[in-house]
Amino acid sequence: MSKFDETMSGEELGNKLLKSVKEMKSGKAARLTKVAANEVASARLKTGLSQTEFAQALQISARTLQEWEQGRRSPSGAAKALIQIAFRHPEIIREGLVTQD
Repeated sequence: MSKFDETMSGEELGNKLLKSVKEMKSGKAARLTKVAANEVASARLKTGLSQTEFAQALQISARTLQEWEQGRRSPSGAAKALIQIAFRHPEIIREGLVTQD
């Protein structure tokens, strides 16, 4: 019988949940996942802009930006150049957003 087939009482479930919470608070998590931001997300984070604001500054849809940040799509040549500029000079991207309004 697998552990998924077992029926647990409410008290047993409560005890397991409490044990899990105590482990998390003590830093004894079963696994730790760290995800490094890709170059698009890194550039956006340097600007301090939200995804929506950064997408507006680059004149792209927020969905396209999300696809780039999640690695499902890659920016084109011109967009790559803008992202490199955003990474090196985030203030320029913020200025561009203000002047578009």
